Amino acid sequence: MSDATPQVTPQTASAPAPEETVFDPPIAISALDLAALLCSRVCHDVVGPVGSIVNGIEMLEDERAADMHEAALEFIAKSARQASARLQFTRLAFGAAGSAGAQLDLGDAEQVTRGMIEDEHTRVEWLLPRAFQPKNKVKLLLNVILLAAAAVARGGVIRVAPLGAGDDMGFELAARGPRANIPARDMALVAGEVPSGGLAAQVIQPYYTGLLAQACGMVVRFGHEPDVVTLTVAAK
Repeated sequence: MSDATPQVTPQTASAPAPEETVFDPPIAISALDLAALLCSRVCHDVVGPVGSIVNGIEMLEDERAADMHEAALEFIAKSARQASARLQFTRLAFGAAGSAGAQLDLGDAEQVTRGMIEDEHTRVEWLLPRAFQPKNKVKLLLNVILLAAAAVARGGVIRVAPLGAGDDMGFELAARGPRANIPARDMALVAGEVPSGGLAAQVIQPYYTGLLAQACGMVVRFGHEPDVVTLTVAAK
């Protein structure tokens, strides 16, 4: 991993793109602390549906709620699917799937993205080809997708398209939805800036996105229009 940190360029539709701002702080976290915070983030993602499974089982065990058993089984099944989808996504996005230097299938990335993101409020338009890409680049894509999903927390459409082709392929995401927005804090974290209170599990994912971009030799840029956020990932 090189010492140079990723570049982030906020953009707006009403003005020409500003010059890129280059951040060059040292990596502000040890490998052990990074691993611990990412584990905390994964636990946060799965604790909700796992807790719901436990609640459903308790309903089944309650003899006084016999009329609720069918609803409890449906609740357990839905929560189990959610937990499985989140684990499959985080395994690729944060984990060490494959050996060092391995490539991952963008088709697998699409599958785990749909399981993680899509629901009755949010839809994914996946335009990437079925192709193998370096592992860290696919992990970077999945983490940028998480940022796009957070930008349309009220629901919307996330479009994932290629930027270029082959080994030099980058990615262009557009998140459309009511009041779509990327917090300035998250953009700064992707750029390698650390909050005054230090890194915590709640903010480690954008910072990790920046580390992945750094490792891939790529740049993450952000743009914003009314109800639309764009995220571009391209080679430096």
